[in-house]
Amino acid sequence: MNLSAINPVLLVASLMVAATPLLLAAIGELVVEKAGVLNLGVEGMMIIGAICGFAITVASGSPALGVLCAALGGAVLALLFALLTQLALANQVASGLALTLFGLGLSALMGQNYVGIKPPSTPKLDIPGLSDLPVVGPILFGHDPILYLSIALVAAVWVLLTYTRVGLVLRAVGENHDAAHALGYKVVRIRILAILFGGACAGLGGAYISLVRVPQWTEGMTAGIGWIALALVVFASWKPWRTLIGAYLFGGVTVIQLNLQASGVAIPIEYLAMSPYIITILVLVALAADKSGAPASLGQSFHTSH
Repeated sequence: MNLSAINPVLLVASLMVAATPLLLAAIGELVVEKAGVLNLGVEGMMIIGAICGFAITVASGSPALGVLCAALGGAVLALLFALLTQLALANQVASGLALTLFGLGLSALMGQNYVGIKPPSTPKLDIPGLSDLPVVGPILFGHDPILYLSIALVAAVWVLLTYTRVGLVLRAVGENHDAAHALGYKVVRIRILAILFGGACAGLGGAYISLVRVPQWTEGMTAGIGWIALALVVFASWKPWRTLIGAYLFGGVTVIQLNLQASGVAIPIEYLAMSPYIITILVLVALAADKSGAPASLGQSFHTSH
């Protein structure tokens, strides 16, 4: 065991990378749940984003185009969920679970010819002068554009929900869809748009895994991150900045687990691999009794005949 081999600067920098797909998926799901919809299909949308982004990047040589198509792929799968739950009024929990299973199966089929292929590398956003700073440079200024986009998305969602009329309407729909409908707001349209945004964010998170964090395609490579994102929204009490903090905490657990393995810590690898999920379960159990932050209409179907 050699803990001195762990570089704290690289640890924090890799922590930010590990947290980014989780943060992207969670901030999208937060907006969906703020609109009163519970989408358990995050894992399925992420894995579809991962294969769409990977395939388009390999075919075109452009990571930017791959990332764009990943967001589109996640949104298309989210549209299927929206049609089922908002127009056909199917059960949201069952539809979300079906979406995850469908996404996992479809991605495995789509990715058969991409196993073992290395995608073009995603360029880092090096800022002259700042990237070379000791300690601060590698941690804050040596990352890819998607990582900075994830933090910007958190800030944008916070501003939208807190200070804009759009955010007020979105929260009204999530709190009491009947009252919002009585005031003339298009509840179904608003929820569909929120679901599409959540799907695009999940797709982005998936592409980040296959193009940046682990630049390769492996079947089922999201490995439960979508489920952790769902737990993270609850952990954050449906608040954007808490989502950011929570994502970095979970990302930290994952990175520390890998670093401990590399340092030869005599803990069975299975226990270390389980640690993020154990913490997720503990968080959900601890917060189960406190639903004060949950939108009142969360998970409830709406139709105009109410």
